[in-house]
Amino acid sequence: MENNKNNKIPQIIKDVGIGTAWNPKKVWKLNEPVTEIDIQELIWHFDIPFWDRGGKNKFNLTEFNLTPWEVIKYPENEPTHFRKIQEADINHPIDIMENKGRWRILDGLHRLAKLYLGGHNKIKVRKIPRNKIPEIMR
Repeated sequence: MENNKNNKIPQIIKDVGIGTAWNPKKVWKLNEPVTEIDIQELIWHFDIPFWDRGGKNKFNLTEFNLTPWEVIKYPENEPTHFRKIQEADINHPIDIMENKGRWRILDGLHRLAKLYLGGHNKIKVRKIPRNKIPEIMR
């Protein structure tokens, strides 16, 4: 999750975070095997305001005021994120890391929403080991 240090991150996101900001491009470069999990293991992400309304603000900072459920249920209210969901390439696995007893998405929340809307029960993921944190830090 690329976060600017100046962003005000809500406590709910801090509570589920891995304790560091990571660079998705560094995550993509990792050579980890692809496996499948039940989509229900990741649906909890839809309750957390990981996105912002209308995309990015004029300072390109995330406001953290929009949950994926809001976009899934009312796509007409958030066309920017709904378009990102529709355009997401679900051929790429979702990158996840175990954190506090459950899987945390590092990259692929729009893909997860598209898979959910498409009725998928099993999804492809790459389970990134925690010892890779130094390699993916911003």
